Amino acid sequence: MKKRILITVLMSVAICGCQKQQAESSAKPDSNIRAQFEQSDNQLSVYLDKLDSSTIRMEERISILCNQYPEEYKNNYMPALLQLAPEEYTEKDLLRDLDNALNFYKLKANIQCS
Repeated sequence: MKKRILITVLMSVAICGCQKQQAESSAKPDSNIRAQFEQSDNQLSVYLDKLDSSTIRMEERISILCNQYPEEYKNNYMPALLQLAPEEYTEKDLLRDLDNALNFYKLKANIQCS
């Protein structure tokens, strides 16, 4: 009888320990994705601040609008956001938001990307 209780307790402890370890390891990718998202969001904010500045050179404005911003958005921001909140965002919606933002700044500065 004592052996059964001891075995049951040991099995319970082993199972609980494994479940805790799995929960910790599954939280790490989420924190990595969140870090990627935050880093990308900060970079996009830097780009937007530059685009809102009146002192930015036209060459840099074109580079941001036509290359840097879309690449950062599509390669880092969008994938991270879709993993963090797949029920709230779709790829189609995010691409539309990107187009709206880029079109606003392109019209404002009279820029056409090739």
